[in-house]
Amino acid sequence: MNEHLDDILYPPIEPYDTGTLIAGEGNRIAYEQSGNPEGKPVVFLHGGPGAATSPWHRRFFDPERYRIILLDQRGCGRSTPHASEPDADLRHNTTWHLVADIELLRKNLGIEKWQVFGGSWGSALALAYAESHPQAVTEIVLRGIFTLRRHELEWFYEGGAASIVPDLWEDFIAPIPILERSQLMEAYHRRLADPDPAVHVPAAVAWSRWEAANLTLLPDAELIEAMTEPRAAVAFARIENHYFLHGGWFEPEQLIANVGRIRSIPAVIVQGRYDVCTPAMTAWDLHRAWPEADFVMIPDAAHAASEPGIAAALRAATDRFAQAPAEQSHAGAVDEPAADGAEPEADPDPGPVPAADGAEPEADAEPDPEAEFRSEGASDPKDPPAMEPELRRERNGKRSTKRKDTADL
Repeated sequence: MNEHLDDILYPPIEPYDTGTLIAGEGNRIAYEQSGNPEGKPVVFLHGGPGAATSPWHRRFFDPERYRIILLDQRGCGRSTPHASEPDADLRHNTTWHLVADIELLRKNLGIEKWQVFGGSWGSALALAYAESHPQAVTEIVLRGIFTLRRHELEWFYEGGAASIVPDLWEDFIAPIPILERSQLMEAYHRRLADPDPAVHVPAAVAWSRWEAANLTLLPDAELIEAMTEPRAAVAFARIENHYFLHGGWFEPEQLIANVGRIRSIPAVIVQGRYDVCTPAMTAWDLHRAWPEADFVMIPDAAHAASEPGIAAALRAATDRFAQAPAEQSHAGAVDEPAADGAEPEADPDPGPVPAADGAEPEADAEPDPEAEFRSEGASDPKDPPAMEPELRRERNGKRSTKRKDTADL
């Protein structure tokens, strides 16, 4: 799918380590490491939410200089339980659970600081993580900026984008009866949450096709086919819809308003000018709030990281940051993985506590800088995520990469 990137990105590589992080509430987070084990650490945060990682995501980083960490966020890819299961429970799948998972992985891998790289939803997650744990971040690389503000969501899911792609919009709304089309995200939620595959699979495929068809400047039939594979489409659509109905559990304007927490961290923002999924208005708002970050507008690109101009700008950013000192320490120099059942140390300011599924986020709550994640008592959806720190490594068994690549959303 991405052969056109062979002259832009680094050659394909295989991971030297794969493993599973037990993150709490029964979630097992699949991760991998590739590149140089002694190199500068970078964590890649995929899009969606729910899109998972692909082998080609390793190629944005110089494998001689980077220790490249990819993880599949809760409910998707190789992480379990998978959101495609008919009875999938997403109550413990929120932004702040993911932020806690990322921080737990950093500590378990013995990394003091790392670069954070994220696009689309991954840009929102990267901002949320960095604003919660700025002391753990060396640099930030963002692409296709998305902060889940209400007008961003309404643009793409409630009719705004129809003014540009009316034919594709007709396909998106076709599964929804006319009387339900005034609130399409809610209408899709009812179908995606239905345990009957005859109901949720067609809805998921229609949702995923709408996104896939708008990711690139020119249509990419292979990408659309990959993203509408039923199992992947169900997980992707369910997780996205779940997050979007809750506004990502962010306060209004939270990610841009809190940029002061990360202002001193070197950063690059890459945005496609003709991005229909996450229009350039959000990247521009972030740029105005954060002028210290380098801002790169790609004149002939839409949304996907696989667009040639975007891919080249992202590689240029990581090449530049690879020159900076790798502020890291290896195993033994930072918190060791806690014994199973022990309470891991948590950093302050995890952000707002996730709301129960279906509940509205609190209106005026500010992130508590003194808040700490607890290791017990997270059965209540309003509690922060429990973290049972266990790291399962599979050093002798490299996982297969024989799967269809998808563009990072």
